[in-house]
Amino acid sequence: MPQQILFDLDDTLIYCSRYFYRAIDRFSNELVTWFNDPAVTLNAVKDKQSEYDGELIGQSGFKSEHFPQSFLETYSYYSELLGRAVSPVEKDFLWKLGIDVYAHETEPYPYMEDTLQELGRQGHELHLYTGGEQHIQLRKIEDMGLMRYFDDRIYIRQVKNISALDELLTAQAFERSRTWMIGNSIRNDIVPALHAGIHAIHVEVPDEWAYNIIQVDVEPKGQYFSVQSLRDIPSAFVRAI
Repeated sequence: MPQQILFDLDDTLIYCSRYFYRAIDRFSNELVTWFNDPAVTLNAVKDKQSEYDGELIGQSGFKSEHFPQSFLETYSYYSELLGRAVSPVEKDFLWKLGIDVYAHETEPYPYMEDTLQELGRQGHELHLYTGGEQHIQLRKIEDMGLMRYFDDRIYIRQVKNISALDELLTAQAFERSRTWMIGNSIRNDIVPALHAGIHAIHVEVPDEWAYNIIQVDVEPKGQYFSVQSLRDIPSAFVRAI
């Protein structure tokens, strides 16, 4: 029987985190240079930025301003801690450094095309379920020409969590016994899928964003397994169904 397959976008079908990591590296190096204090190390700065970033996302989901705002929050934290004056020029620089990650070119993960084509040939119905702002995610989708595979079955949500996925499945009348979620995020893809009673495939990626990694706290009602590459999905799918 044909399956209904929901794919995540960022760091599942296309690269995303690598651009954020590059910006974080530059940000951390700038702060270490500016503050020139033993308390301001690369690891300490990265940990503090990650803390603020996670808090902002937890409050209101995926908004483009959260990432540069986490830079400013971290900068302000160390400025106050060390009694260093805040510079408007430095703040402007950090904001631009953070917001520019959303202007990067869209780059597919290896085997993206082959995987989507093969699943289509197998007769499955492909859907795209991604978190973020509408205009940013649509640009990526258009850059990759993903409408060829997903048509109008594209769902963009600012918040991706348990209730958001359950609402989507209900609103679109998915048949849960033959619905799958495929994504890299344990937090936003896998745990919500298992809570919703659908099948899940975790696509493992190197250097996973710490925010995405949580404990799986629900017993799967359907199938749940991991793959290390998109190219593993079509054959694993045949075995699974």
